[in-house]
Amino acid sequence: MTGYIIKRSLGAVPVLLALSVFVFLLMHLAPGDPVQLLLPESATDEDIAAARAAWGLDRPLVMQYFDYLQGAVRGDLGRSMVFGEPVLGLILERLPATAELAFLGILLGIIAAIPLGVCSASRHDTVLDHLGTTAALLGISMPHFWLGIMMILVFGGVLRVLPVSGRVDFGVPVTPVTGFYLLDGIIAGNLPAFWSALRHAILPAVTLGTSVVGLLTRITRSSVLEVIGEDYVLVARSKGLSGRVVVWKHALRNALIPIITVLGLQVGAVLSGSIIVETVFAWPGMGSFLVQAVSMRDYRLVQGIVFFYATAYVVIHLVVDMLYAVVDPRVHR
Repeated sequence: MTGYIIKRSLGAVPVLLALSVFVFLLMHLAPGDPVQLLLPESATDEDIAAARAAWGLDRPLVMQYFDYLQGAVRGDLGRSMVFGEPVLGLILERLPATAELAFLGILLGIIAAIPLGVCSASRHDTVLDHLGTTAALLGISMPHFWLGIMMILVFGGVLRVLPVSGRVDFGVPVTPVTGFYLLDGIIAGNLPAFWSALRHAILPAVTLGTSVVGLLTRITRSSVLEVIGEDYVLVARSKGLSGRVVVWKHALRNALIPIITVLGLQVGAVLSGSIIVETVFAWPGMGSFLVQAVSMRDYRLVQGIVFFYATAYVVIHLVVDMLYAVVDPRVHR
């Protein structure tokens, strides 16, 4: 297994290099001059030249890329043109909010989708199966921005039972330990902060997790249906094992590889989808911060956040490949 992990890890290196080139060139080929956009209209030619030199934009593009690559290897993504602070530090300040929201969305998908998919497969072509398939189709079809707005209108505007913006109620003290407000509330024994953070997270987490539930339900149903017809499942049934044991213990485990594949893809999709959800619910994470950086024309910050998202996507796929070897030992042979 060690050789398999090393091989997959080395395979991710050229992907990260290609991503760095793509992100770097994409930002530099975008229309508009960041220096002229950020400096006031009264700036002189000397001011513009000084700003270019200070930000390293007066050097050849190839040299700028190698400087960027060397910094990225050291964990230095440059300094924000607007805030004047290290880009990585600004990202890490908002990473816990995005990670917390993504974790809740994925957790919702696992808790709801796998039982629903297994039940639909074990009761194939029944009313429960049709209901599960319809619910999955709705979950896949509804766009995040539309569903988020509907959530705000219904639960925030009509029913007024849940907050629709931010991470915690105004005036509720939160002792930052990890940056995950739910976990921090538990660690500090601050139940009001935990409850407030949970109420604020419900609507964006449900909005983000709905598509995960839909797609994961369909994949789970299809995978389990395919495995149920295998000979070893029929043998297990002939030995007198209950249907629940056969499905959940034998069939589900052998159907996990496509489920893990889709789940890994959905983690990346949740991270990218959080950009829209965070903007709709004014959630102070990396997604809303990216939109803010684009509006301010902070090219360094946009470049850093996009590269961070891309790197996270590659790492997630690498972890999924390693999970294959754990679930199915035949993978690394």
